[in-house]
Amino acid sequence: MLVIVGDNPEGILVDSRNGKTITLLTGHLDYSFASAWNPDSVTFATGNQDKTCRIWDVRNLSKSVSVLRGNLGAIRSIRYSSDGCFMAMAEPADFVHVFDVKNNYEEEQEVDFFGEISGISFSPDTESLFIGVWDRTYGSLLVYSRRRKYSYLDCLI
Repeated sequence: MLVIVGDNPEGILVDSRNGKTITLLTGHLDYSFASAWNPDSVTFATGNQDKTCRIWDVRNLSKSVSVLRGNLGAIRSIRYSSDGCFMAMAEPADFVHVFDVKNNYEEEQEVDFFGEISGISFSPDTESLFIGVWDRTYGSLLVYSRRRKYSYLDCLI
């Protein structure tokens, strides 16, 4: 299956083998910029100019299963980690939101910085998040490493 979004409030889910439309994705209020599939191949996300990211489940496409909100602008980039545990969505500037997929997107880490965002990506091992920052003079790549809490180490102290 293939998700198509663009200059239309509705997205389209298409059968990639024959190009036929499976369904229209309704719910967004404006034009869309991004889509991404979860590696589980069951859920996917769409990002829109209405400042939302909608999560869809192919087993029930009558409505989105979750609506995640940005702070200031359109959701222009969406990425799932390779293990499907995390999803990141980026606004045009200043904010990247990272959600815990396994907890139904209810836990969020917000990365707040100053700059226009050119893109986001997870490392293949899901240990790092990369954020491209566009600036005519000081363009940069921010790298965030995953932090783990190993509670079994507490018993050694």
